[in-house]
Amino acid sequence: MRAPDLLSFTLLVLRRQRFRSLMLLLSVSIGVAAVLLLVALGEGARGYVMREFEFIGKDIVVMFPGRKSTTGGLPPVTGVAAREITLADMAVVSRTVRGVDTIAPLVIGNAELSFGSRAREAVVIGSNADFFPMRHLGIARGQALPPLELTVGSPVAVIGGTLERELFGTRPAIGAWVRLRDYRFRVVGVLAGRGDSFGMDLSEAIFVPVASAQTLFDTQALFRVLFRVRAGADVEATKHELLARMTALHDGNEDVTVVSPDAMISTFDGILRALTLAIGGIAAISLVVAGILVMNLMLMSVRQRTAEIGLLKALGAPGAQVRTLFLAEAGLLAAAGVLIGIGVGHAGSVLLSLLYPEVPFRVPLWATLAAALFALASALVFAWLPASRAAALEPVLALGRR
Repeated sequence: MRAPDLLSFTLLVLRRQRFRSLMLLLSVSIGVAAVLLLVALGEGARGYVMREFEFIGKDIVVMFPGRKSTTGGLPPVTGVAAREITLADMAVVSRTVRGVDTIAPLVIGNAELSFGSRAREAVVIGSNADFFPMRHLGIARGQALPPLELTVGSPVAVIGGTLERELFGTRPAIGAWVRLRDYRFRVVGVLAGRGDSFGMDLSEAIFVPVASAQTLFDTQALFRVLFRVRAGADVEATKHELLARMTALHDGNEDVTVVSPDAMISTFDGILRALTLAIGGIAAISLVVAGILVMNLMLMSVRQRTAEIGLLKALGAPGAQVRTLFLAEAGLLAAAGVLIGIGVGHAGSVLLSLLYPEVPFRVPLWATLAAALFALASALVFAWLPASRAAALEPVLALGRR
C-alpha cells in the first residue's frame, strides 16, 4: 500500500472512531505537556539559583560558620559552629591575608521598625559600606552606609523602598529618625529597586553598621562574611589562605567553610539538574499510562473491526500490511498528541515567565525531543500487541464474526 493511501485510510478510520481517537489524543498530549511543564519548572529553579550565585561575582568569596565535613551537608544556615566568627577575626584577616581586598561581614535578624505611629516587622542587615558594591545594590536617594571601622557603630541606616512607602508615605525619609527596638537610627539612604537576594526582598530590609547590629541583637557572632579578592590574586589560593588563617585563630580547629561562587554554582547545578531529571522522569510515567490506554483501546478496536480485517485479508492483504494499518493509527494519533502537547507545554512555560519574570522558565530542546520520542515509542510499543492480533486473524473466521 502506498503511503498516501495508507494515510487516507488511517484518517478515514480515525474519523469514524472519533471518541477513541480523542481519548488517545488527549492522553498523549497531556502526558507530553506535563513532562515539558515540570522540566520547565525545574530549569527555572536551576536558572534562578545559578543567576543569583553568578550575580555575586567570580571575585567574591564567602565564609560560613561550621564545616561541611561535620554537618553532612551545606554549612549550617543558622551560623552555629564550634566557635563563632567575630569582628576581631576579620580585623586580623584584613591585615594578614594578602589576597583579600575588601570585607563585608553580615549580621541578620528581625526587629520592629517604627516611625511615629507607624510600625512593622523588618529584616535588619548589619554590614558595612563595602557590602553594597559587592551585591550590586544601588541607592535611589541619599547615600549608602558611611565607611567605618568594622568595630565602630553609628546610628545611621539605609532602608528599602517598601519600608519607605509604608512608614513615611509621602513624607521625606532622608534625615528622619526611626526606632529599632530601643535604639534610634537616622535614615541616610533609600535602596533602589527590590535588590533581590536569594528570594529575599531587600526593599523590606533596613541596613545598619555591623557593630550597631551586634549591639542591637546582643551578639558577637557574624552570620556570614563576604570577601572581595584583590585584582590579580588567585581565588583558590586566597580561599586556602583564609581557611588556614581562621584555623590558626580558632586554636587549630577548622570550623569554618570558605567557598567561591564557582564551587557553589557547581554543587547546586548538579543537585538541581538531578532534581529536574527526576521530576521529568516522574512525569514521563504519564506517557506510559497513555501507552497502556493506547493498547486497551486498540484491542477493543480489533474486536470491533474483525469483519473489516477479514475482508482485507480475503482481498489479499498480508498480515504485515494489516499490522501496519493499526500501527499507523497509533503512530498518527501519537504524533498529533505530541504536537499538541509540545504547544501546550511551551505556552505554559511562556505564561509562567510572564507571571514570574524573575524566574527563567524554559523548555530545553532535549526535553522536547525526549518527550516526543518517548511518547511515540510508547504508543507504538503498546500498539504492537493489538496490531499483531489483528494480523494473525484468519480471514474465514474473521468474516464469520459479527
